Amino acid sequence: MEYLDTYDEYMNKIGSESRDTVHKNGLWHKTIHCWMYDDAGNIYFQVRADSNKLYTTASGHVLAGETVRDAFRREIREEIGVDTDVENAVPIEIVFWRQDKPEKNWHDRAFSHVYMNKLPLNYSDFHFQPTEVSGIVRINAKDCLDLLLDRADKVRATKFTPENKNEIDITKQDFLTAPNENAVVKYGFILQSIIQHTDK
Repeated sequence: MEYLDTYDEYMNKIGSESRDTVHKNGLWHKTIHCWMYDDAGNIYFQVRADSNKLYTTASGHVLAGETVRDAFRREIREEIGVDTDVENAVPIEIVFWRQDKPEKNWHDRAFSHVYMNKLPLNYSDFHFQPTEVSGIVRINAKDCLDLLLDRADKVRATKFTPENKNEIDITKQDFLTAPNENAVVKYGFILQSIIQHTDK
């Protein structure tokens, strides 16, 4: 059974509970949103296996006793099969996330730690966790931001799957968002951070 450290709303640790208890009772906990980029200014989105939509490079819960950087390393390894040096991972922001699904007795209260880290240019040796991820899409961050700001209708990207590598078109509808979100709010800040970090 998976256990998570729990916190009050000021991020003071108060204990540890099972993942099911955390979500049943709406307890505050930590998650990690992992973003990979390369020196050419590309960002890497995973393709979610359940929705076929683009999401973080990898993401998940920070387990009990685990640091945020350790969770970054583990999630990247588990979901896309890449070993990464997290000592150079850059913290971007902490998002206070709240979502309720009363019909499922599920309540999410998470401090979502957003970090980015560099992937070697043109890296393609991915190994996907098939229940979570069906592929990776590499998009130029500037082009992606233009798309989400409605300055373009589509952008070219490279999609890596276990079978092949293809050039594809991406539209705004390809990004995963919750019902109360829009894509530019969800992904715009990380795109701007990568652009600033690589545009030197």
